[in-house]
Parts: sequence; structure tokens; C-alpha cells
Amino acid sequence: MLAVIGGTGLGQLEGLVHERQEPVSTPWGKPSAPLEFGYYHDRPVVFLPRHGDQHRLAPHEINYRANIEALYQAGVQEIVAVAAVGGIDPRLPPGALALPEQIIDYTWGREQSFSRPGDVIHIDFTRPYSDALRQQLLKAADEAGVKLVEGGVYGATQGPRLETAAEVDRLERDGCTMVGMTGMPEAALARERGLDYACLALSVNHAAGRAQPGESIHDSIEATLEEGMARVRSVLTAFMEN
Repeated sequence: MLAVIGGTGLGQLEGLVHERQEPVSTPWGKPSAPLEFGYYHDRPVVFLPRHGDQHRLAPHEINYRANIEALYQAGVQEIVAVAAVGGIDPRLPPGALALPEQIIDYTWGREQSFSRPGDVIHIDFTRPYSDALRQQLLKAADEAGVKLVEGGVYGATQGPRLETAAEVDRLERDGCTMVGMTGMPEAALARERGLDYACLALSVNHAAGRAQPGESIHDSIEATLEEGMARVRSVLTAFMEN
């Protein structure tokens, strides 16, 4: 079964034919919201809004372990995680879609693992995203006529504040092409549970220090989200139909 984790701008999966909504409890607590079970273009799907109802959870407040565990308990095997990011690479201006292939974790203080004392989990995280799932998304974007920047490195920062220009300079020196706040530990936890995981990232603003003089980052986010998420849904639709 497939799960879609919705990020900023995708609090609901438009077009999902609802079957049921299921509150879930896990050994790690409750997920961000009840799981929504249904069909998207005749394909069974579970939808989970990462930030909860009404976007109430900041990135560092999300219970990532409960989210992934809830999907795992529901029988999910694949996750497409939608994320809003800031573009560092010139190929990622506001509105661009990307499919990162690597991630660097700059977060702190988050529960990073399902490991317990005496039961330490050492995953191979060389390639953090599922190659098979990424190829399916690339094919879906091509069929939907949506340009998708293939590759890149997601820099996961703590938030909830946006970064300084100097911090973005550091991210770029490290090789990051985009910056977001929710990519970790979500991706690693999915790997610990043996789930195929890929990130579909929408650039909603130029990262700090990359905008044109006088350009408002918040205005860019608001202007980009609606149109950009429409293209995200186009890719998801083509993905479901394959």
C-alpha cells in the first residue's frame, strides 16, 4: 500500500475518495493526525498531513516516529513525502519541482530512531531515497508534462525560523541544493521500518540570500504554493495511474 505524507500546502489530498478516517496510537505516541484511508484514481492510498490539522505542528514538534510507525502498522510499503523547500541551486526557483537523491541532516533534539536499549538499529543509509520509487515519480512527471529537476541534496534544518544568508552559504558549500525542515528524521525512520521512501519537493522560495533585492520570502511562499501544489497533484495522479 502507498502512503502520501502531505507537507506545507498539501494539508488535504484533493481527489482522494475517502473510505475512512482512523485515529491511531503507537508505542511512540500519536501521529500528527488520524490516518485517512481511501482511493486515489482507484489505487488504495493512506494520507497523513505531516503538520496535523490546520498546520498546527512546527517542524521540530512533529512526532516523526509516531507518523512512520502508524503508516507501518497500517500496512504501508511505499511513501511519497511531499515537502516545501527553499531553492539554493539556480535550477530551483520558486515553483520548481525536484526529486532529491541525497540528504544532509542539520537537525538536533529530534527523536532520530526506533532503537531501544539493547536493540540498536544500524541501517544502511548510503542512498536515503528509494531508487525504484524515484524512477516511478520521474516517469509520472514526464507523462504529466511536469518538469521535474532530477537529483540534488536536501539540507534538513531545525526550524521553525528560516535560515540566515550565511547558513545558506554553508549549506551550499556542503553541497545542498535545497533546504527544508522536515526531511529528517522522517527518511531515516522509514528506512528503519523497511519502507520505500521518496521526497517530492516543491521550491516555494529562494533560500536566504538568493532572492532578488526587495523580494519577500513570505510573499513568494504564498504566491507559489497553490500553483505549485497543483503540479504536485498532477504528478501524483500520473503516478497513481501507472
